[in-house]
Amino acid sequence: MKTNSMLQFALLASAAFSTIAAAAPQDSDVFINPDWANSAWYAGASLGQTRANIDEERIARSLSANGATIASMRSDERDRGYSLFVGKQLNRYLALEMGYFDLGKFNVAATTSNNGNFRGEAGFRGGNLDLVAQYPLTERFSLLGRAGVQYTRTNTRFEGNRLAAVTNPNPTEKKAGAKFGVGLEYKLSEALAVRGEVTRFRIDDAVGNRGDVDLLSLGMVYKFGRPAARAYTAPAPMPAAAPAAAVIEAAPPPPPPPPQVVSEKVSFAAEALFDFDKAVVKTEGKAALDDLLGKLQGMNTEVMIAVGHTDSVGSNAYNDRLSLRRADAVKAYLVSKGLAQARLYTEGKGESQPLASNDSADGRAKNRRVTIEVVGTRSR
Repeated sequence: MKTNSMLQFALLASAAFSTIAAAAPQDSDVFINPDWANSAWYAGASLGQTRANIDEERIARSLSANGATIASMRSDERDRGYSLFVGKQLNRYLALEMGYFDLGKFNVAATTSNNGNFRGEAGFRGGNLDLVAQYPLTERFSLLGRAGVQYTRTNTRFEGNRLAAVTNPNPTEKKAGAKFGVGLEYKLSEALAVRGEVTRFRIDDAVGNRGDVDLLSLGMVYKFGRPAARAYTAPAPMPAAAPAAAVIEAAPPPPPPPPQVVSEKVSFAAEALFDFDKAVVKTEGKAALDDLLGKLQGMNTEVMIAVGHTDSVGSNAYNDRLSLRRADAVKAYLVSKGLAQARLYTEGKGESQPLASNDSADGRAKNRRVTIEVVGTRSR
């Protein structure tokens, strides 16, 4: 089968989505909470192999009814297909997709008695509207299921010296039918994902046959909108105590004031400290923690608690482990900078203490965080 220009465009579109994601600037993650400008719209392209079921028995009966004895028959039921689509995320679990597809061409050829020959070819392309269900398995993997309607134009062409078996050598058909499929999606980042799907189209072949064409595809999805940084504002320093009034008469110096009890709490966005789905403090995260240590100079730290939090994507057990691993990674770095290990404690809260709704990308970004609370004394 020949690859037409629209198929080449699908390949270029997939490559373009990868280039866009690779060229997008990375977040500036020093002392940050992210704020999402995510429109919930996305676009993508997929490419794969199609398979149809050609009704050879019906063709053989038609040829035999016209006095032909079949010597041989062969068919090509496979080709390449592609789809281009745009979608709108309705909520965490449901999306609506609209797309264009080309399922390729399929053919059959027969030879009959008295040097007879018969060739037929059918091609299918059209548009679709699907409801897509997504169920997160982990922070990166999601299970997909889709059901929808498609409107297909079928172009059929017959050739040979046994055309008496058909009433129209070039019939076309435009008809709506069902479409459904299942697949997996893997998030490479918040903006880019890879999909693998098996999709079935219920279509007509323009000569009265109704059957299935299956598409096994691999595609790229680009989600519009990316995180923008919102700087964290550190609390203002405590005002210095007013100097004591001068005394005229000589007197013993007053005793030094008791140390001031200080409690400070800082929240870091997970993206400021860690790469996606990781629990190793990255270079920018180390700079943010160094900045925090600088602000604690002169303070006698009694207790420091690091608490990790996640969004609700993935299982509870996975999120609990990830949040604790991230809190432990923060503790390990602070200990390496000289803080006493016995004074540092860690907790992993997983998804149990959200700051916002997990039904939007903005809410999930706010919930992915590490908070550090410091209790100690500072000289007045």
